[in-house]
This record gives sequence, structure tokens and C-alpha cells, in this order.
Amino acid sequence: MNRSQAIGFARSRRFWTPMRSGAETAIGVDVGGTRIRVARVSRAGELLERVIEPVGKDRKGFADQLLRLVDDLRTDGDAAVGIGIPGRVDGNSGEIISAGYLDIVGLDLASLITRRTGLPCRIENDATMALIAEGQARPEGAQGLIFMITVGTGIGGAALKDGAPWYGGGFAGQFGHIVVARDGPLCNCGRTGCVETFSSGTALGRLITEAGLPEGIRADDLLARPRTGDRLAAVVLDQWASPLQRAIESLVAVADPRLVLIGGGLGADMTRALERLPRRSKWFEMPVEAASLGDNAGVIGAGLRAFQAVRGAEGGPAA
Repeated sequence: MNRSQAIGFARSRRFWTPMRSGAETAIGVDVGGTRIRVARVSRAGELLERVIEPVGKDRKGFADQLLRLVDDLRTDGDAAVGIGIPGRVDGNSGEIISAGYLDIVGLDLASLITRRTGLPCRIENDATMALIAEGQARPEGAQGLIFMITVGTGIGGAALKDGAPWYGGGFAGQFGHIVVARDGPLCNCGRTGCVETFSSGTALGRLITEAGLPEGIRADDLLARPRTGDRLAAVVLDQWASPLQRAIESLVAVADPRLVLIGGGLGADMTRALERLPRRSKWFEMPVEAASLGDNAGVIGAGLRAFQAVRGAEGGPAA
């Protein structure tokens, strides 16, 4: 048995003291389509220790990996565990309804973690976790209604109301499935015309190929090209960003949020692409800003959400 295995064995055999509401650290887990991030996070949202691995996509492999990584990072002083999952998660119950390429639908991760560690665990959509972190990090705080749109392989979303996640009936925030066209590529939800099929990273790759641009060109490369007179790059950028502009206008018309943050792996690039577009109506001015925490937002937010799980486990409000 090597040292790492011995540590893992010792931790799995250790008697863990009950979680404490005054604990200053929690475990955050951010599950992505390709990688899993696990970190110890302070109440102030500081990353204290972090591990990143390729994510195991089969059911048992993922569960074993999750438990191992949490075991490797946890200490007697951790308060709880928070896990952000891509796809559809019932905000009221934490049930995983879909999770992209991961075979974990219906898997009760919270119970697995609690049985292993004795710690309360909260499951959320990954965009919700990211928005919790972004909201806490902003100088003006997270008061009012704030939306986040995450742009990556697909398009996700989340909403905060006065700092607390807002779920509607349980699944509010599925912003990638706002319909912006009469037709288009078939979406994973079964419809056509969803903004995810036009403005995601996957859609950008398709637009680049269809335009005959060099394979492997990145969004930031495209953003630099119009300044040198590259009209084709400008057209691709506008085709990519315009559908999301229409989706955001609809969100503003319906809900009038204080702020719309654009996050995810392509969030900063999409924000710059949106800024290129002319405003179409003074009625629906878009309070859009790029998210600031980058790839760390999800795991930080998961840790912060874990502290709220402690309050819920003790009978207090777990917003």
C-alpha cells in the first residue's frame, strides 16, 4: 500500500466528529463534462486546497472517484459538502434529472456523501453554484434579481434573488432553451430553435467550419480579426452572439433583472461578442457583464452553498 492509499484508508476508517455550524471550511465539488474539481473553501470564498482530475463518466466509476476525492481533502473541521452538477437538477429536492454525458441520473450523491463522511451535502445545478460565488464576490453584493448565463459546450443558467437561489417550480434557469428562431438544429431537449443550438461553444465550432475558417481557431482569435478588416470573422461572431442577444432581451422583458452575468469557459469571449452588436431597442437595455471568477466559480460556489446546507441540517433556513 503506497502513502496515498494509506492516507485514504486511514481517513475512511477515522471516526468523524459531527459537523459544526461554526466550522470555517467546507468541501466544494464542481463536476464538468470533462473534469471534476474538488476544493476546500473558506466562508469568505477562498480556495484553500484543490484537486482537478478527468471526470469518470460511468456510474460506479464516478461515485468511487467522488468519494475518494472528498476523502482526500476533508478534515475534521469541514462543515459540509456542496456538489454542482451539469444538466437539470431539481432545486427543491436536489434530484439529478439529467447530467449531460455523465451516467448519474437518479444517483443519490448527497446520501452517498453523508453516509461516508457524516456531513450534510447539497446538490445544485453547476450554474447555480457559480452564480452563488459570483454574487458573493461582487462589491455591491447579490441583492435584487441576478441571472447568470454560462456559455460552454452548451448553455446553462441560474437565478439569485437577494442572494438565494431561485428555482421557480424547481427548474428555473434553463436559459439555453429559450427559443430564438422558428427552426434550427435539433436541441437535446427535443425542440428546435433553442439558443443553445446557436450560441454555445458547440455552435461556434459549427459556424467556424461552415465559414471555411482554419480548424482550431479560437473565439479570442476571431475577436481580434475584425480589427484588421477580416469581415468573415465579424460575420461569424455576429451569427454566434445575435441569438443570445435576443434571448437576453426576452429575459429582460419578462423579469427585469438587476444584472445578467455571462460565465462559463466562453463567457468572457461571448461578452465581448455581445458588445459588438448594436442595441435593437431602448426598452430592453441589457445590464450584461462578464463573470469574474473564471473556472473557479463553480467549486467556490459549491463550497459556499455547503455552509448553507449546515444551517438546513440544524433546522435553520437553508436558502
